[in-house]
Amino acid sequence: MGLIKKLFGSYSERELKRVYPIQQKVLALEETYKAKSDAELKAVTPALKERLANGETLDDILPDAFAVCREASDRVLGMRHFPVQVIGGIILHQGRISEMRTGEGKTLVATLPAYLNALTGKGVHIVTVNDYLAKRDSEWMGKVYRFLGLSVGLIIHGLDTQQRRDAYACDITYGTNNEFGFDYLRDNMVIYKRDKVQRGHNYAIVDEVDSILIDEARTPLIISGQGDKSTDLYERADRFARTLKCYRVAETDSKEEHDDVDGDYIVDEKAKTVTLTASGVTKAEEYFGVENLTDGDNMQLQHHINQAIRAHGIMQRDVDYVVKDGEVIIVDEYTGRLMLGRRYNEGLHQAIEAKEGVKVERESKTLATVTFQNFFRMYDKLAGMTGTAMTEADEFMEIYKLDVIEIPTNKPVQRVDHHDVVYKTEKAKFNAVIENIVECHEKGQPVLVGTISIEKSELLSGMLKRRGIRHEVLNAKYHEKEAEIVAQAGQYGAVTIATNMAGRGTDIMLGGNAEYMAKAQLRKAGYDDEVISEATGFADTDDEQVSEARQMFRELMDQYRAEISVEAEKVRAAGGLFIIGTERHESRRIDNQLRGRAGRQGDPGETRFFMSLEDDLMRLFGGERIQNMMNMIGADDDMPIEAKILTNSIESAQAKVEARNFGIRKNVLQFDDVMNRQREIIYSQRDKVLDGEDISGIIKNMIKETIDSTVDRYLVDKEVHDNWNLEGLRDYFLGWLTTQEDLRYTTEQLGEVTDQQIKDMLGDRAEKIYAAREAQFTPPITREIERVVLLRNVDMKWMQHIDDMEELKRGMHLRGYAQKDPVVEYRIEGFDMFDAMIESIREDTVKMMFTIRLRTNEEPKREQVAKPAQESRGESDGTLENRPRTVKKVGRNDPCPCGSGKKYKKCCGRDAE
Repeated sequence: MGLIKKLFGSYSERELKRVYPIQQKVLALEETYKAKSDAELKAVTPALKERLANGETLDDILPDAFAVCREASDRVLGMRHFPVQVIGGIILHQGRISEMRTGEGKTLVATLPAYLNALTGKGVHIVTVNDYLAKRDSEWMGKVYRFLGLSVGLIIHGLDTQQRRDAYACDITYGTNNEFGFDYLRDNMVIYKRDKVQRGHNYAIVDEVDSILIDEARTPLIISGQGDKSTDLYERADRFARTLKCYRVAETDSKEEHDDVDGDYIVDEKAKTVTLTASGVTKAEEYFGVENLTDGDNMQLQHHINQAIRAHGIMQRDVDYVVKDGEVIIVDEYTGRLMLGRRYNEGLHQAIEAKEGVKVERESKTLATVTFQNFFRMYDKLAGMTGTAMTEADEFMEIYKLDVIEIPTNKPVQRVDHHDVVYKTEKAKFNAVIENIVECHEKGQPVLVGTISIEKSELLSGMLKRRGIRHEVLNAKYHEKEAEIVAQAGQYGAVTIATNMAGRGTDIMLGGNAEYMAKAQLRKAGYDDEVISEATGFADTDDEQVSEARQMFRELMDQYRAEISVEAEKVRAAGGLFIIGTERHESRRIDNQLRGRAGRQGDPGETRFFMSLEDDLMRLFGGERIQNMMNMIGADDDMPIEAKILTNSIESAQAKVEARNFGIRKNVLQFDDVMNRQREIIYSQRDKVLDGEDISGIIKNMIKETIDSTVDRYLVDKEVHDNWNLEGLRDYFLGWLTTQEDLRYTTEQLGEVTDQQIKDMLGDRAEKIYAAREAQFTPPITREIERVVLLRNVDMKWMQHIDDMEELKRGMHLRGYAQKDPVVEYRIEGFDMFDAMIESIREDTVKMMFTIRLRTNEEPKREQVAKPAQESRGESDGTLENRPRTVKKVGRNDPCPCGSGKKYKKCCGRDAE
């Protein structure tokens, strides 16, 4: 493969040759648009829209659109797209992934395809990983779009429905992946079309595409409502789990039989599974007083025990989650950020809460769900950009039909990537890391240390304190300060410890980051965070305080830039930013992201990974071979092994893990594809109802189908009528189609009557009753009732169906033992359940239409003039207005309660009679 690559070039190089002619057309128009006035430049947008309306394609107008956007960007922002950025923009327009190194200006690149595709009027979504980046980019790049006559919207947390609708109605909308996904789900839960906020899925550009489409693909978006109240079974299962002995499987084969092991449950760290052994099952039966734990009646108990031992055996505090303010918060495996508001499903979160001794929150019920994989595949055209995508190119192609093109850097890369260094023990490894940090620190070279957990960050921090080295620690516990800390990691002599990719999206500039230094100075000057945010943002403002702060910010920026330029030269002379990885991640891509923090835009830099045979990756996936190698050469604990063959061996282990994780994600997707087809059917039917279509014909058809299927169910035997269950049929329709006198036949009559005659009789009656109800309610109100009743039943049954499908999926892997494909079995049984749900929707809708009553607006008669107890879901708030009161009857000779001093009968009670 290496020889073929040398002869013909890589896939990216071959594809770029097709793009260069388009790039040259864009660059050739530079002088043409430079010569135009602002008014002439702004007039290009309507002219391009007219060309599209006259039949030209986006590809036809691309050179002009890109060229005008470049010129506008230069005039408005003072930033003209480099030639390589034009290539990146073309790749994004073509619906592909553009891999561009850190610091190459991906934010600016996105303006080219966004402007071009927004000219169609169908909307462009630019997706970022957090609210801060979405807000910053919409204001910053928004100036270019507005200059050219396009509108820009922003979707972040905390907006109301109208604000969201306005933002989606804009030509270009910035937002986070979560907000776009949740809005889609909420749109498919509304009762009226006017409550929808999105207007379709035309074109999306996903920033940090690997993070969103791969790292977060395993976690579906779920809108939950309150479910059942949490039982005390979580605490009981946790107390039981604490009495058990754990046996950990590491390098042995997890498929082996482990019934004779010395433990009550087995933890397979490689597969991340837990299993009770025979002794564990026996102890559980004794502890909970059940005869057979595997009995069907004990399924709930078994589930709680499994989640409790999972919480103890697999989930680690300060690695998988943190406990903050009495709450268990998930830590993102890839970024080290706290995932506020997210919870593990299937009771695992409650099991962890029981383990940590915090309040066990009530369980939730899924109202709507979708995976990011299926959400983003809905877009007519999808594109993405990131610094690291090549290692996952196969997955992007197979799942999303996206190919990855590596874009050359604007300046040659000067970063030096040293070979990995492996030690026998973790202690020796950390000692070596500290020595490397000290060595760099002494010559003023800034160091960024990447760790995989909060625990390891704090261990290293303690070691550095003992050596007297000043440093900053950045992990999920200090989420609020992460951008500020990371931004200054390039200062002369700085030492920063960061959990994984915390602070991703923030540029590390050699010498320091002038923007954050200026912000700190504004805080000292007494400006609050809100004013500083506006002053450092790009939104237009009339606020005098903001304008004043903005002026001060510009002056400070100029001052610090001058200081930093001197510092930056000192850092360059010291070797640039040194990245130290304390452990290899399961994915090579995450390691590459860490490496990519150094050597931005031609700066010098160095990277090195330190490992030990006790690291999880080495221990679980590559330890034995390397252990043998270390033993062969007689290596001491503190003797480092540094060799290309070692690095290759580690990357081979990572490739195996990546392939396994891809298999897991693909499996999740295959199962979700079944649900997705059902989701599309349900949501498209909902849309028809929301669009205001007259569904009276559908309802009448439902009535006929319900009568026909019900009659067939009760009157099975067409020949022998004695076997007919007429009583059951009468009871089913009793109260809305039948009375107690109906369907009573003599023996002779029973022999003569046919099931079709009964269907016709019930159908005729249903038609008359329905017509009478329509006349009573009036046709407009009846149409509205039909709509609301159908939507209500669809939503209720769909929610139940989601839970049922989840239960079905849990047992599907067992079908593999019977040589059956679990996905095929799930698809077959899932569609049987879907058909049953559709039938249930039909029957319940029909029954509700015949039994529904309209509430009138008449005032209820009150017997007493006493204010009743608060009529709300919840308790009285204790105020006098809301406290329940009893009214004491006033006697005729009692003092009048009005305070006049007269008797009641001679005052307010004078007319009581």
